[in-house]
Amino acid sequence: MPDVRKYVINDRAEFARHFINVESFREKNIGDLPQTMKEVKAAYADTFLQKAGLLPWWIQEITEKLTTAMKEKRKSEILFLAGDLGHYLGDAHMPLHTALNHDGQLTGQKGIHAFWESQIPEMFGDNYNFYTGEAKYIDNITRETWNIIESSHRLVDTLLLTERNLKNGLAENKIYKSDPGGNIIKNKYNQPVHTYEYAKQYHDQLNGMVQNQLRLAIAATANYWYTAWVNAGKPDLTNLDPESLSHRNKKNYKRDLKLWKKGKLFGFKVENEF
Repeated sequence: MPDVRKYVINDRAEFARHFINVESFREKNIGDLPQTMKEVKAAYADTFLQKAGLLPWWIQEITEKLTTAMKEKRKSEILFLAGDLGHYLGDAHMPLHTALNHDGQLTGQKGIHAFWESQIPEMFGDNYNFYTGEAKYIDNITRETWNIIESSHRLVDTLLLTERNLKNGLAENKIYKSDPGGNIIKNKYNQPVHTYEYAKQYHDQLNGMVQNQLRLAIAATANYWYTAWVNAGKPDLTNLDPESLSHRNKKNYKRDLKLWKKGKLFGFKVENEF
């Protein structure tokens, strides 16, 4: 839904919730940035924040809203907010969502954003292990959110430099797929499609970065959901679904849980971009 609001409904307020350009702020260190939404709103104008991004502060806001929804046992809001929160946490674990050079446009690497977060996992994700263990309680949501942003941002230079070095000296037809006329093939979002050989070299040289960030995003989502539930007072949510539905789903749940503990996903399919 966050991307639906962003691209389909064209909700202008939505765009800034997906990123933070940490270099745009006055503070030189991430740890010195305003920690909460109240603090950043007091320090910066809304017009600036719409351009510089609101991601870490919005994660905190949605977590609070999810906690309230759980406390009041509002099923539709719980599902809606939990989905949104998972999306924003995924964004926070994509390094380029924390950088001004968000698509390599400042270093002659335009298209690297979709390459890293879409084409790479679409090509190699079937071999990833997605088991991340039990959810853990987060003592301080604000601190944890900023730790995620800082950890992701540390990967930006490696992500970009690895691709620049790999691309250096290579012919275009070794980097991008071409049609019979020699034109670079692009996907429906007008992003260039990289060759399998080039993608594999980049993926290998990143040394597990994409899989690791996906795993961290999964773990964070579980941790934030669990923390919201604990902070809501551990409400009994078992009666939000009819007993008959829960009973019918019980066998499937047990089967899916066993698969997940092996690191596999069952029945999970996304619309590929490449």
